[in-house]
Amino acid sequence: MAVKSWVPTGALIGLDAVTAAAVGNIQSVRMVTRKPVLGLAGAPYIVENNIDIERITEPLKIFDGTAREAAKGFPANLNVAVALSLSGIGPDRTRLEIWADPALTRNVHRVEVEIRFRPLFHVDREYPVGQPKDGSYHRRSR
Repeated sequence: MAVKSWVPTGALIGLDAVTAAAVGNIQSVRMVTRKPVLGLAGAPYIVENNIDIERITEPLKIFDGTAREAAKGFPANLNVAVALSLSGIGPDRTRLEIWADPALTRNVHRVEVEIRFRPLFHVDREYPVGQPKDGSYHRRSR
């Protein structure tokens, strides 16, 4: 019996292009996410690493790792990284940087996909923050 999974795009456009490219030969997928500081409050990674986000006064890279690691450390924040990894080369090969930026009022995502050492595309996406942690301003899937 075949099992199908549906991955909602959420905050990213272009997941269909990543899925199509995955049939070929994706060399790397990298996502850089910038979030308002308070949108990261309470995330397990923040707590475990004793990061005092309320004292951040300039952009600070707080995480650099795989999508799988990010899903564990930021379960309410980065479903978009998981969707990207499932559409492409998987959660262990998809790289993610997370920046806390006190100047931001919106979440910003940049996605870079490289095929055979040439860039396929990159997407910069900025969207309003209704609930900066979990993107709850998006319509929930049923």
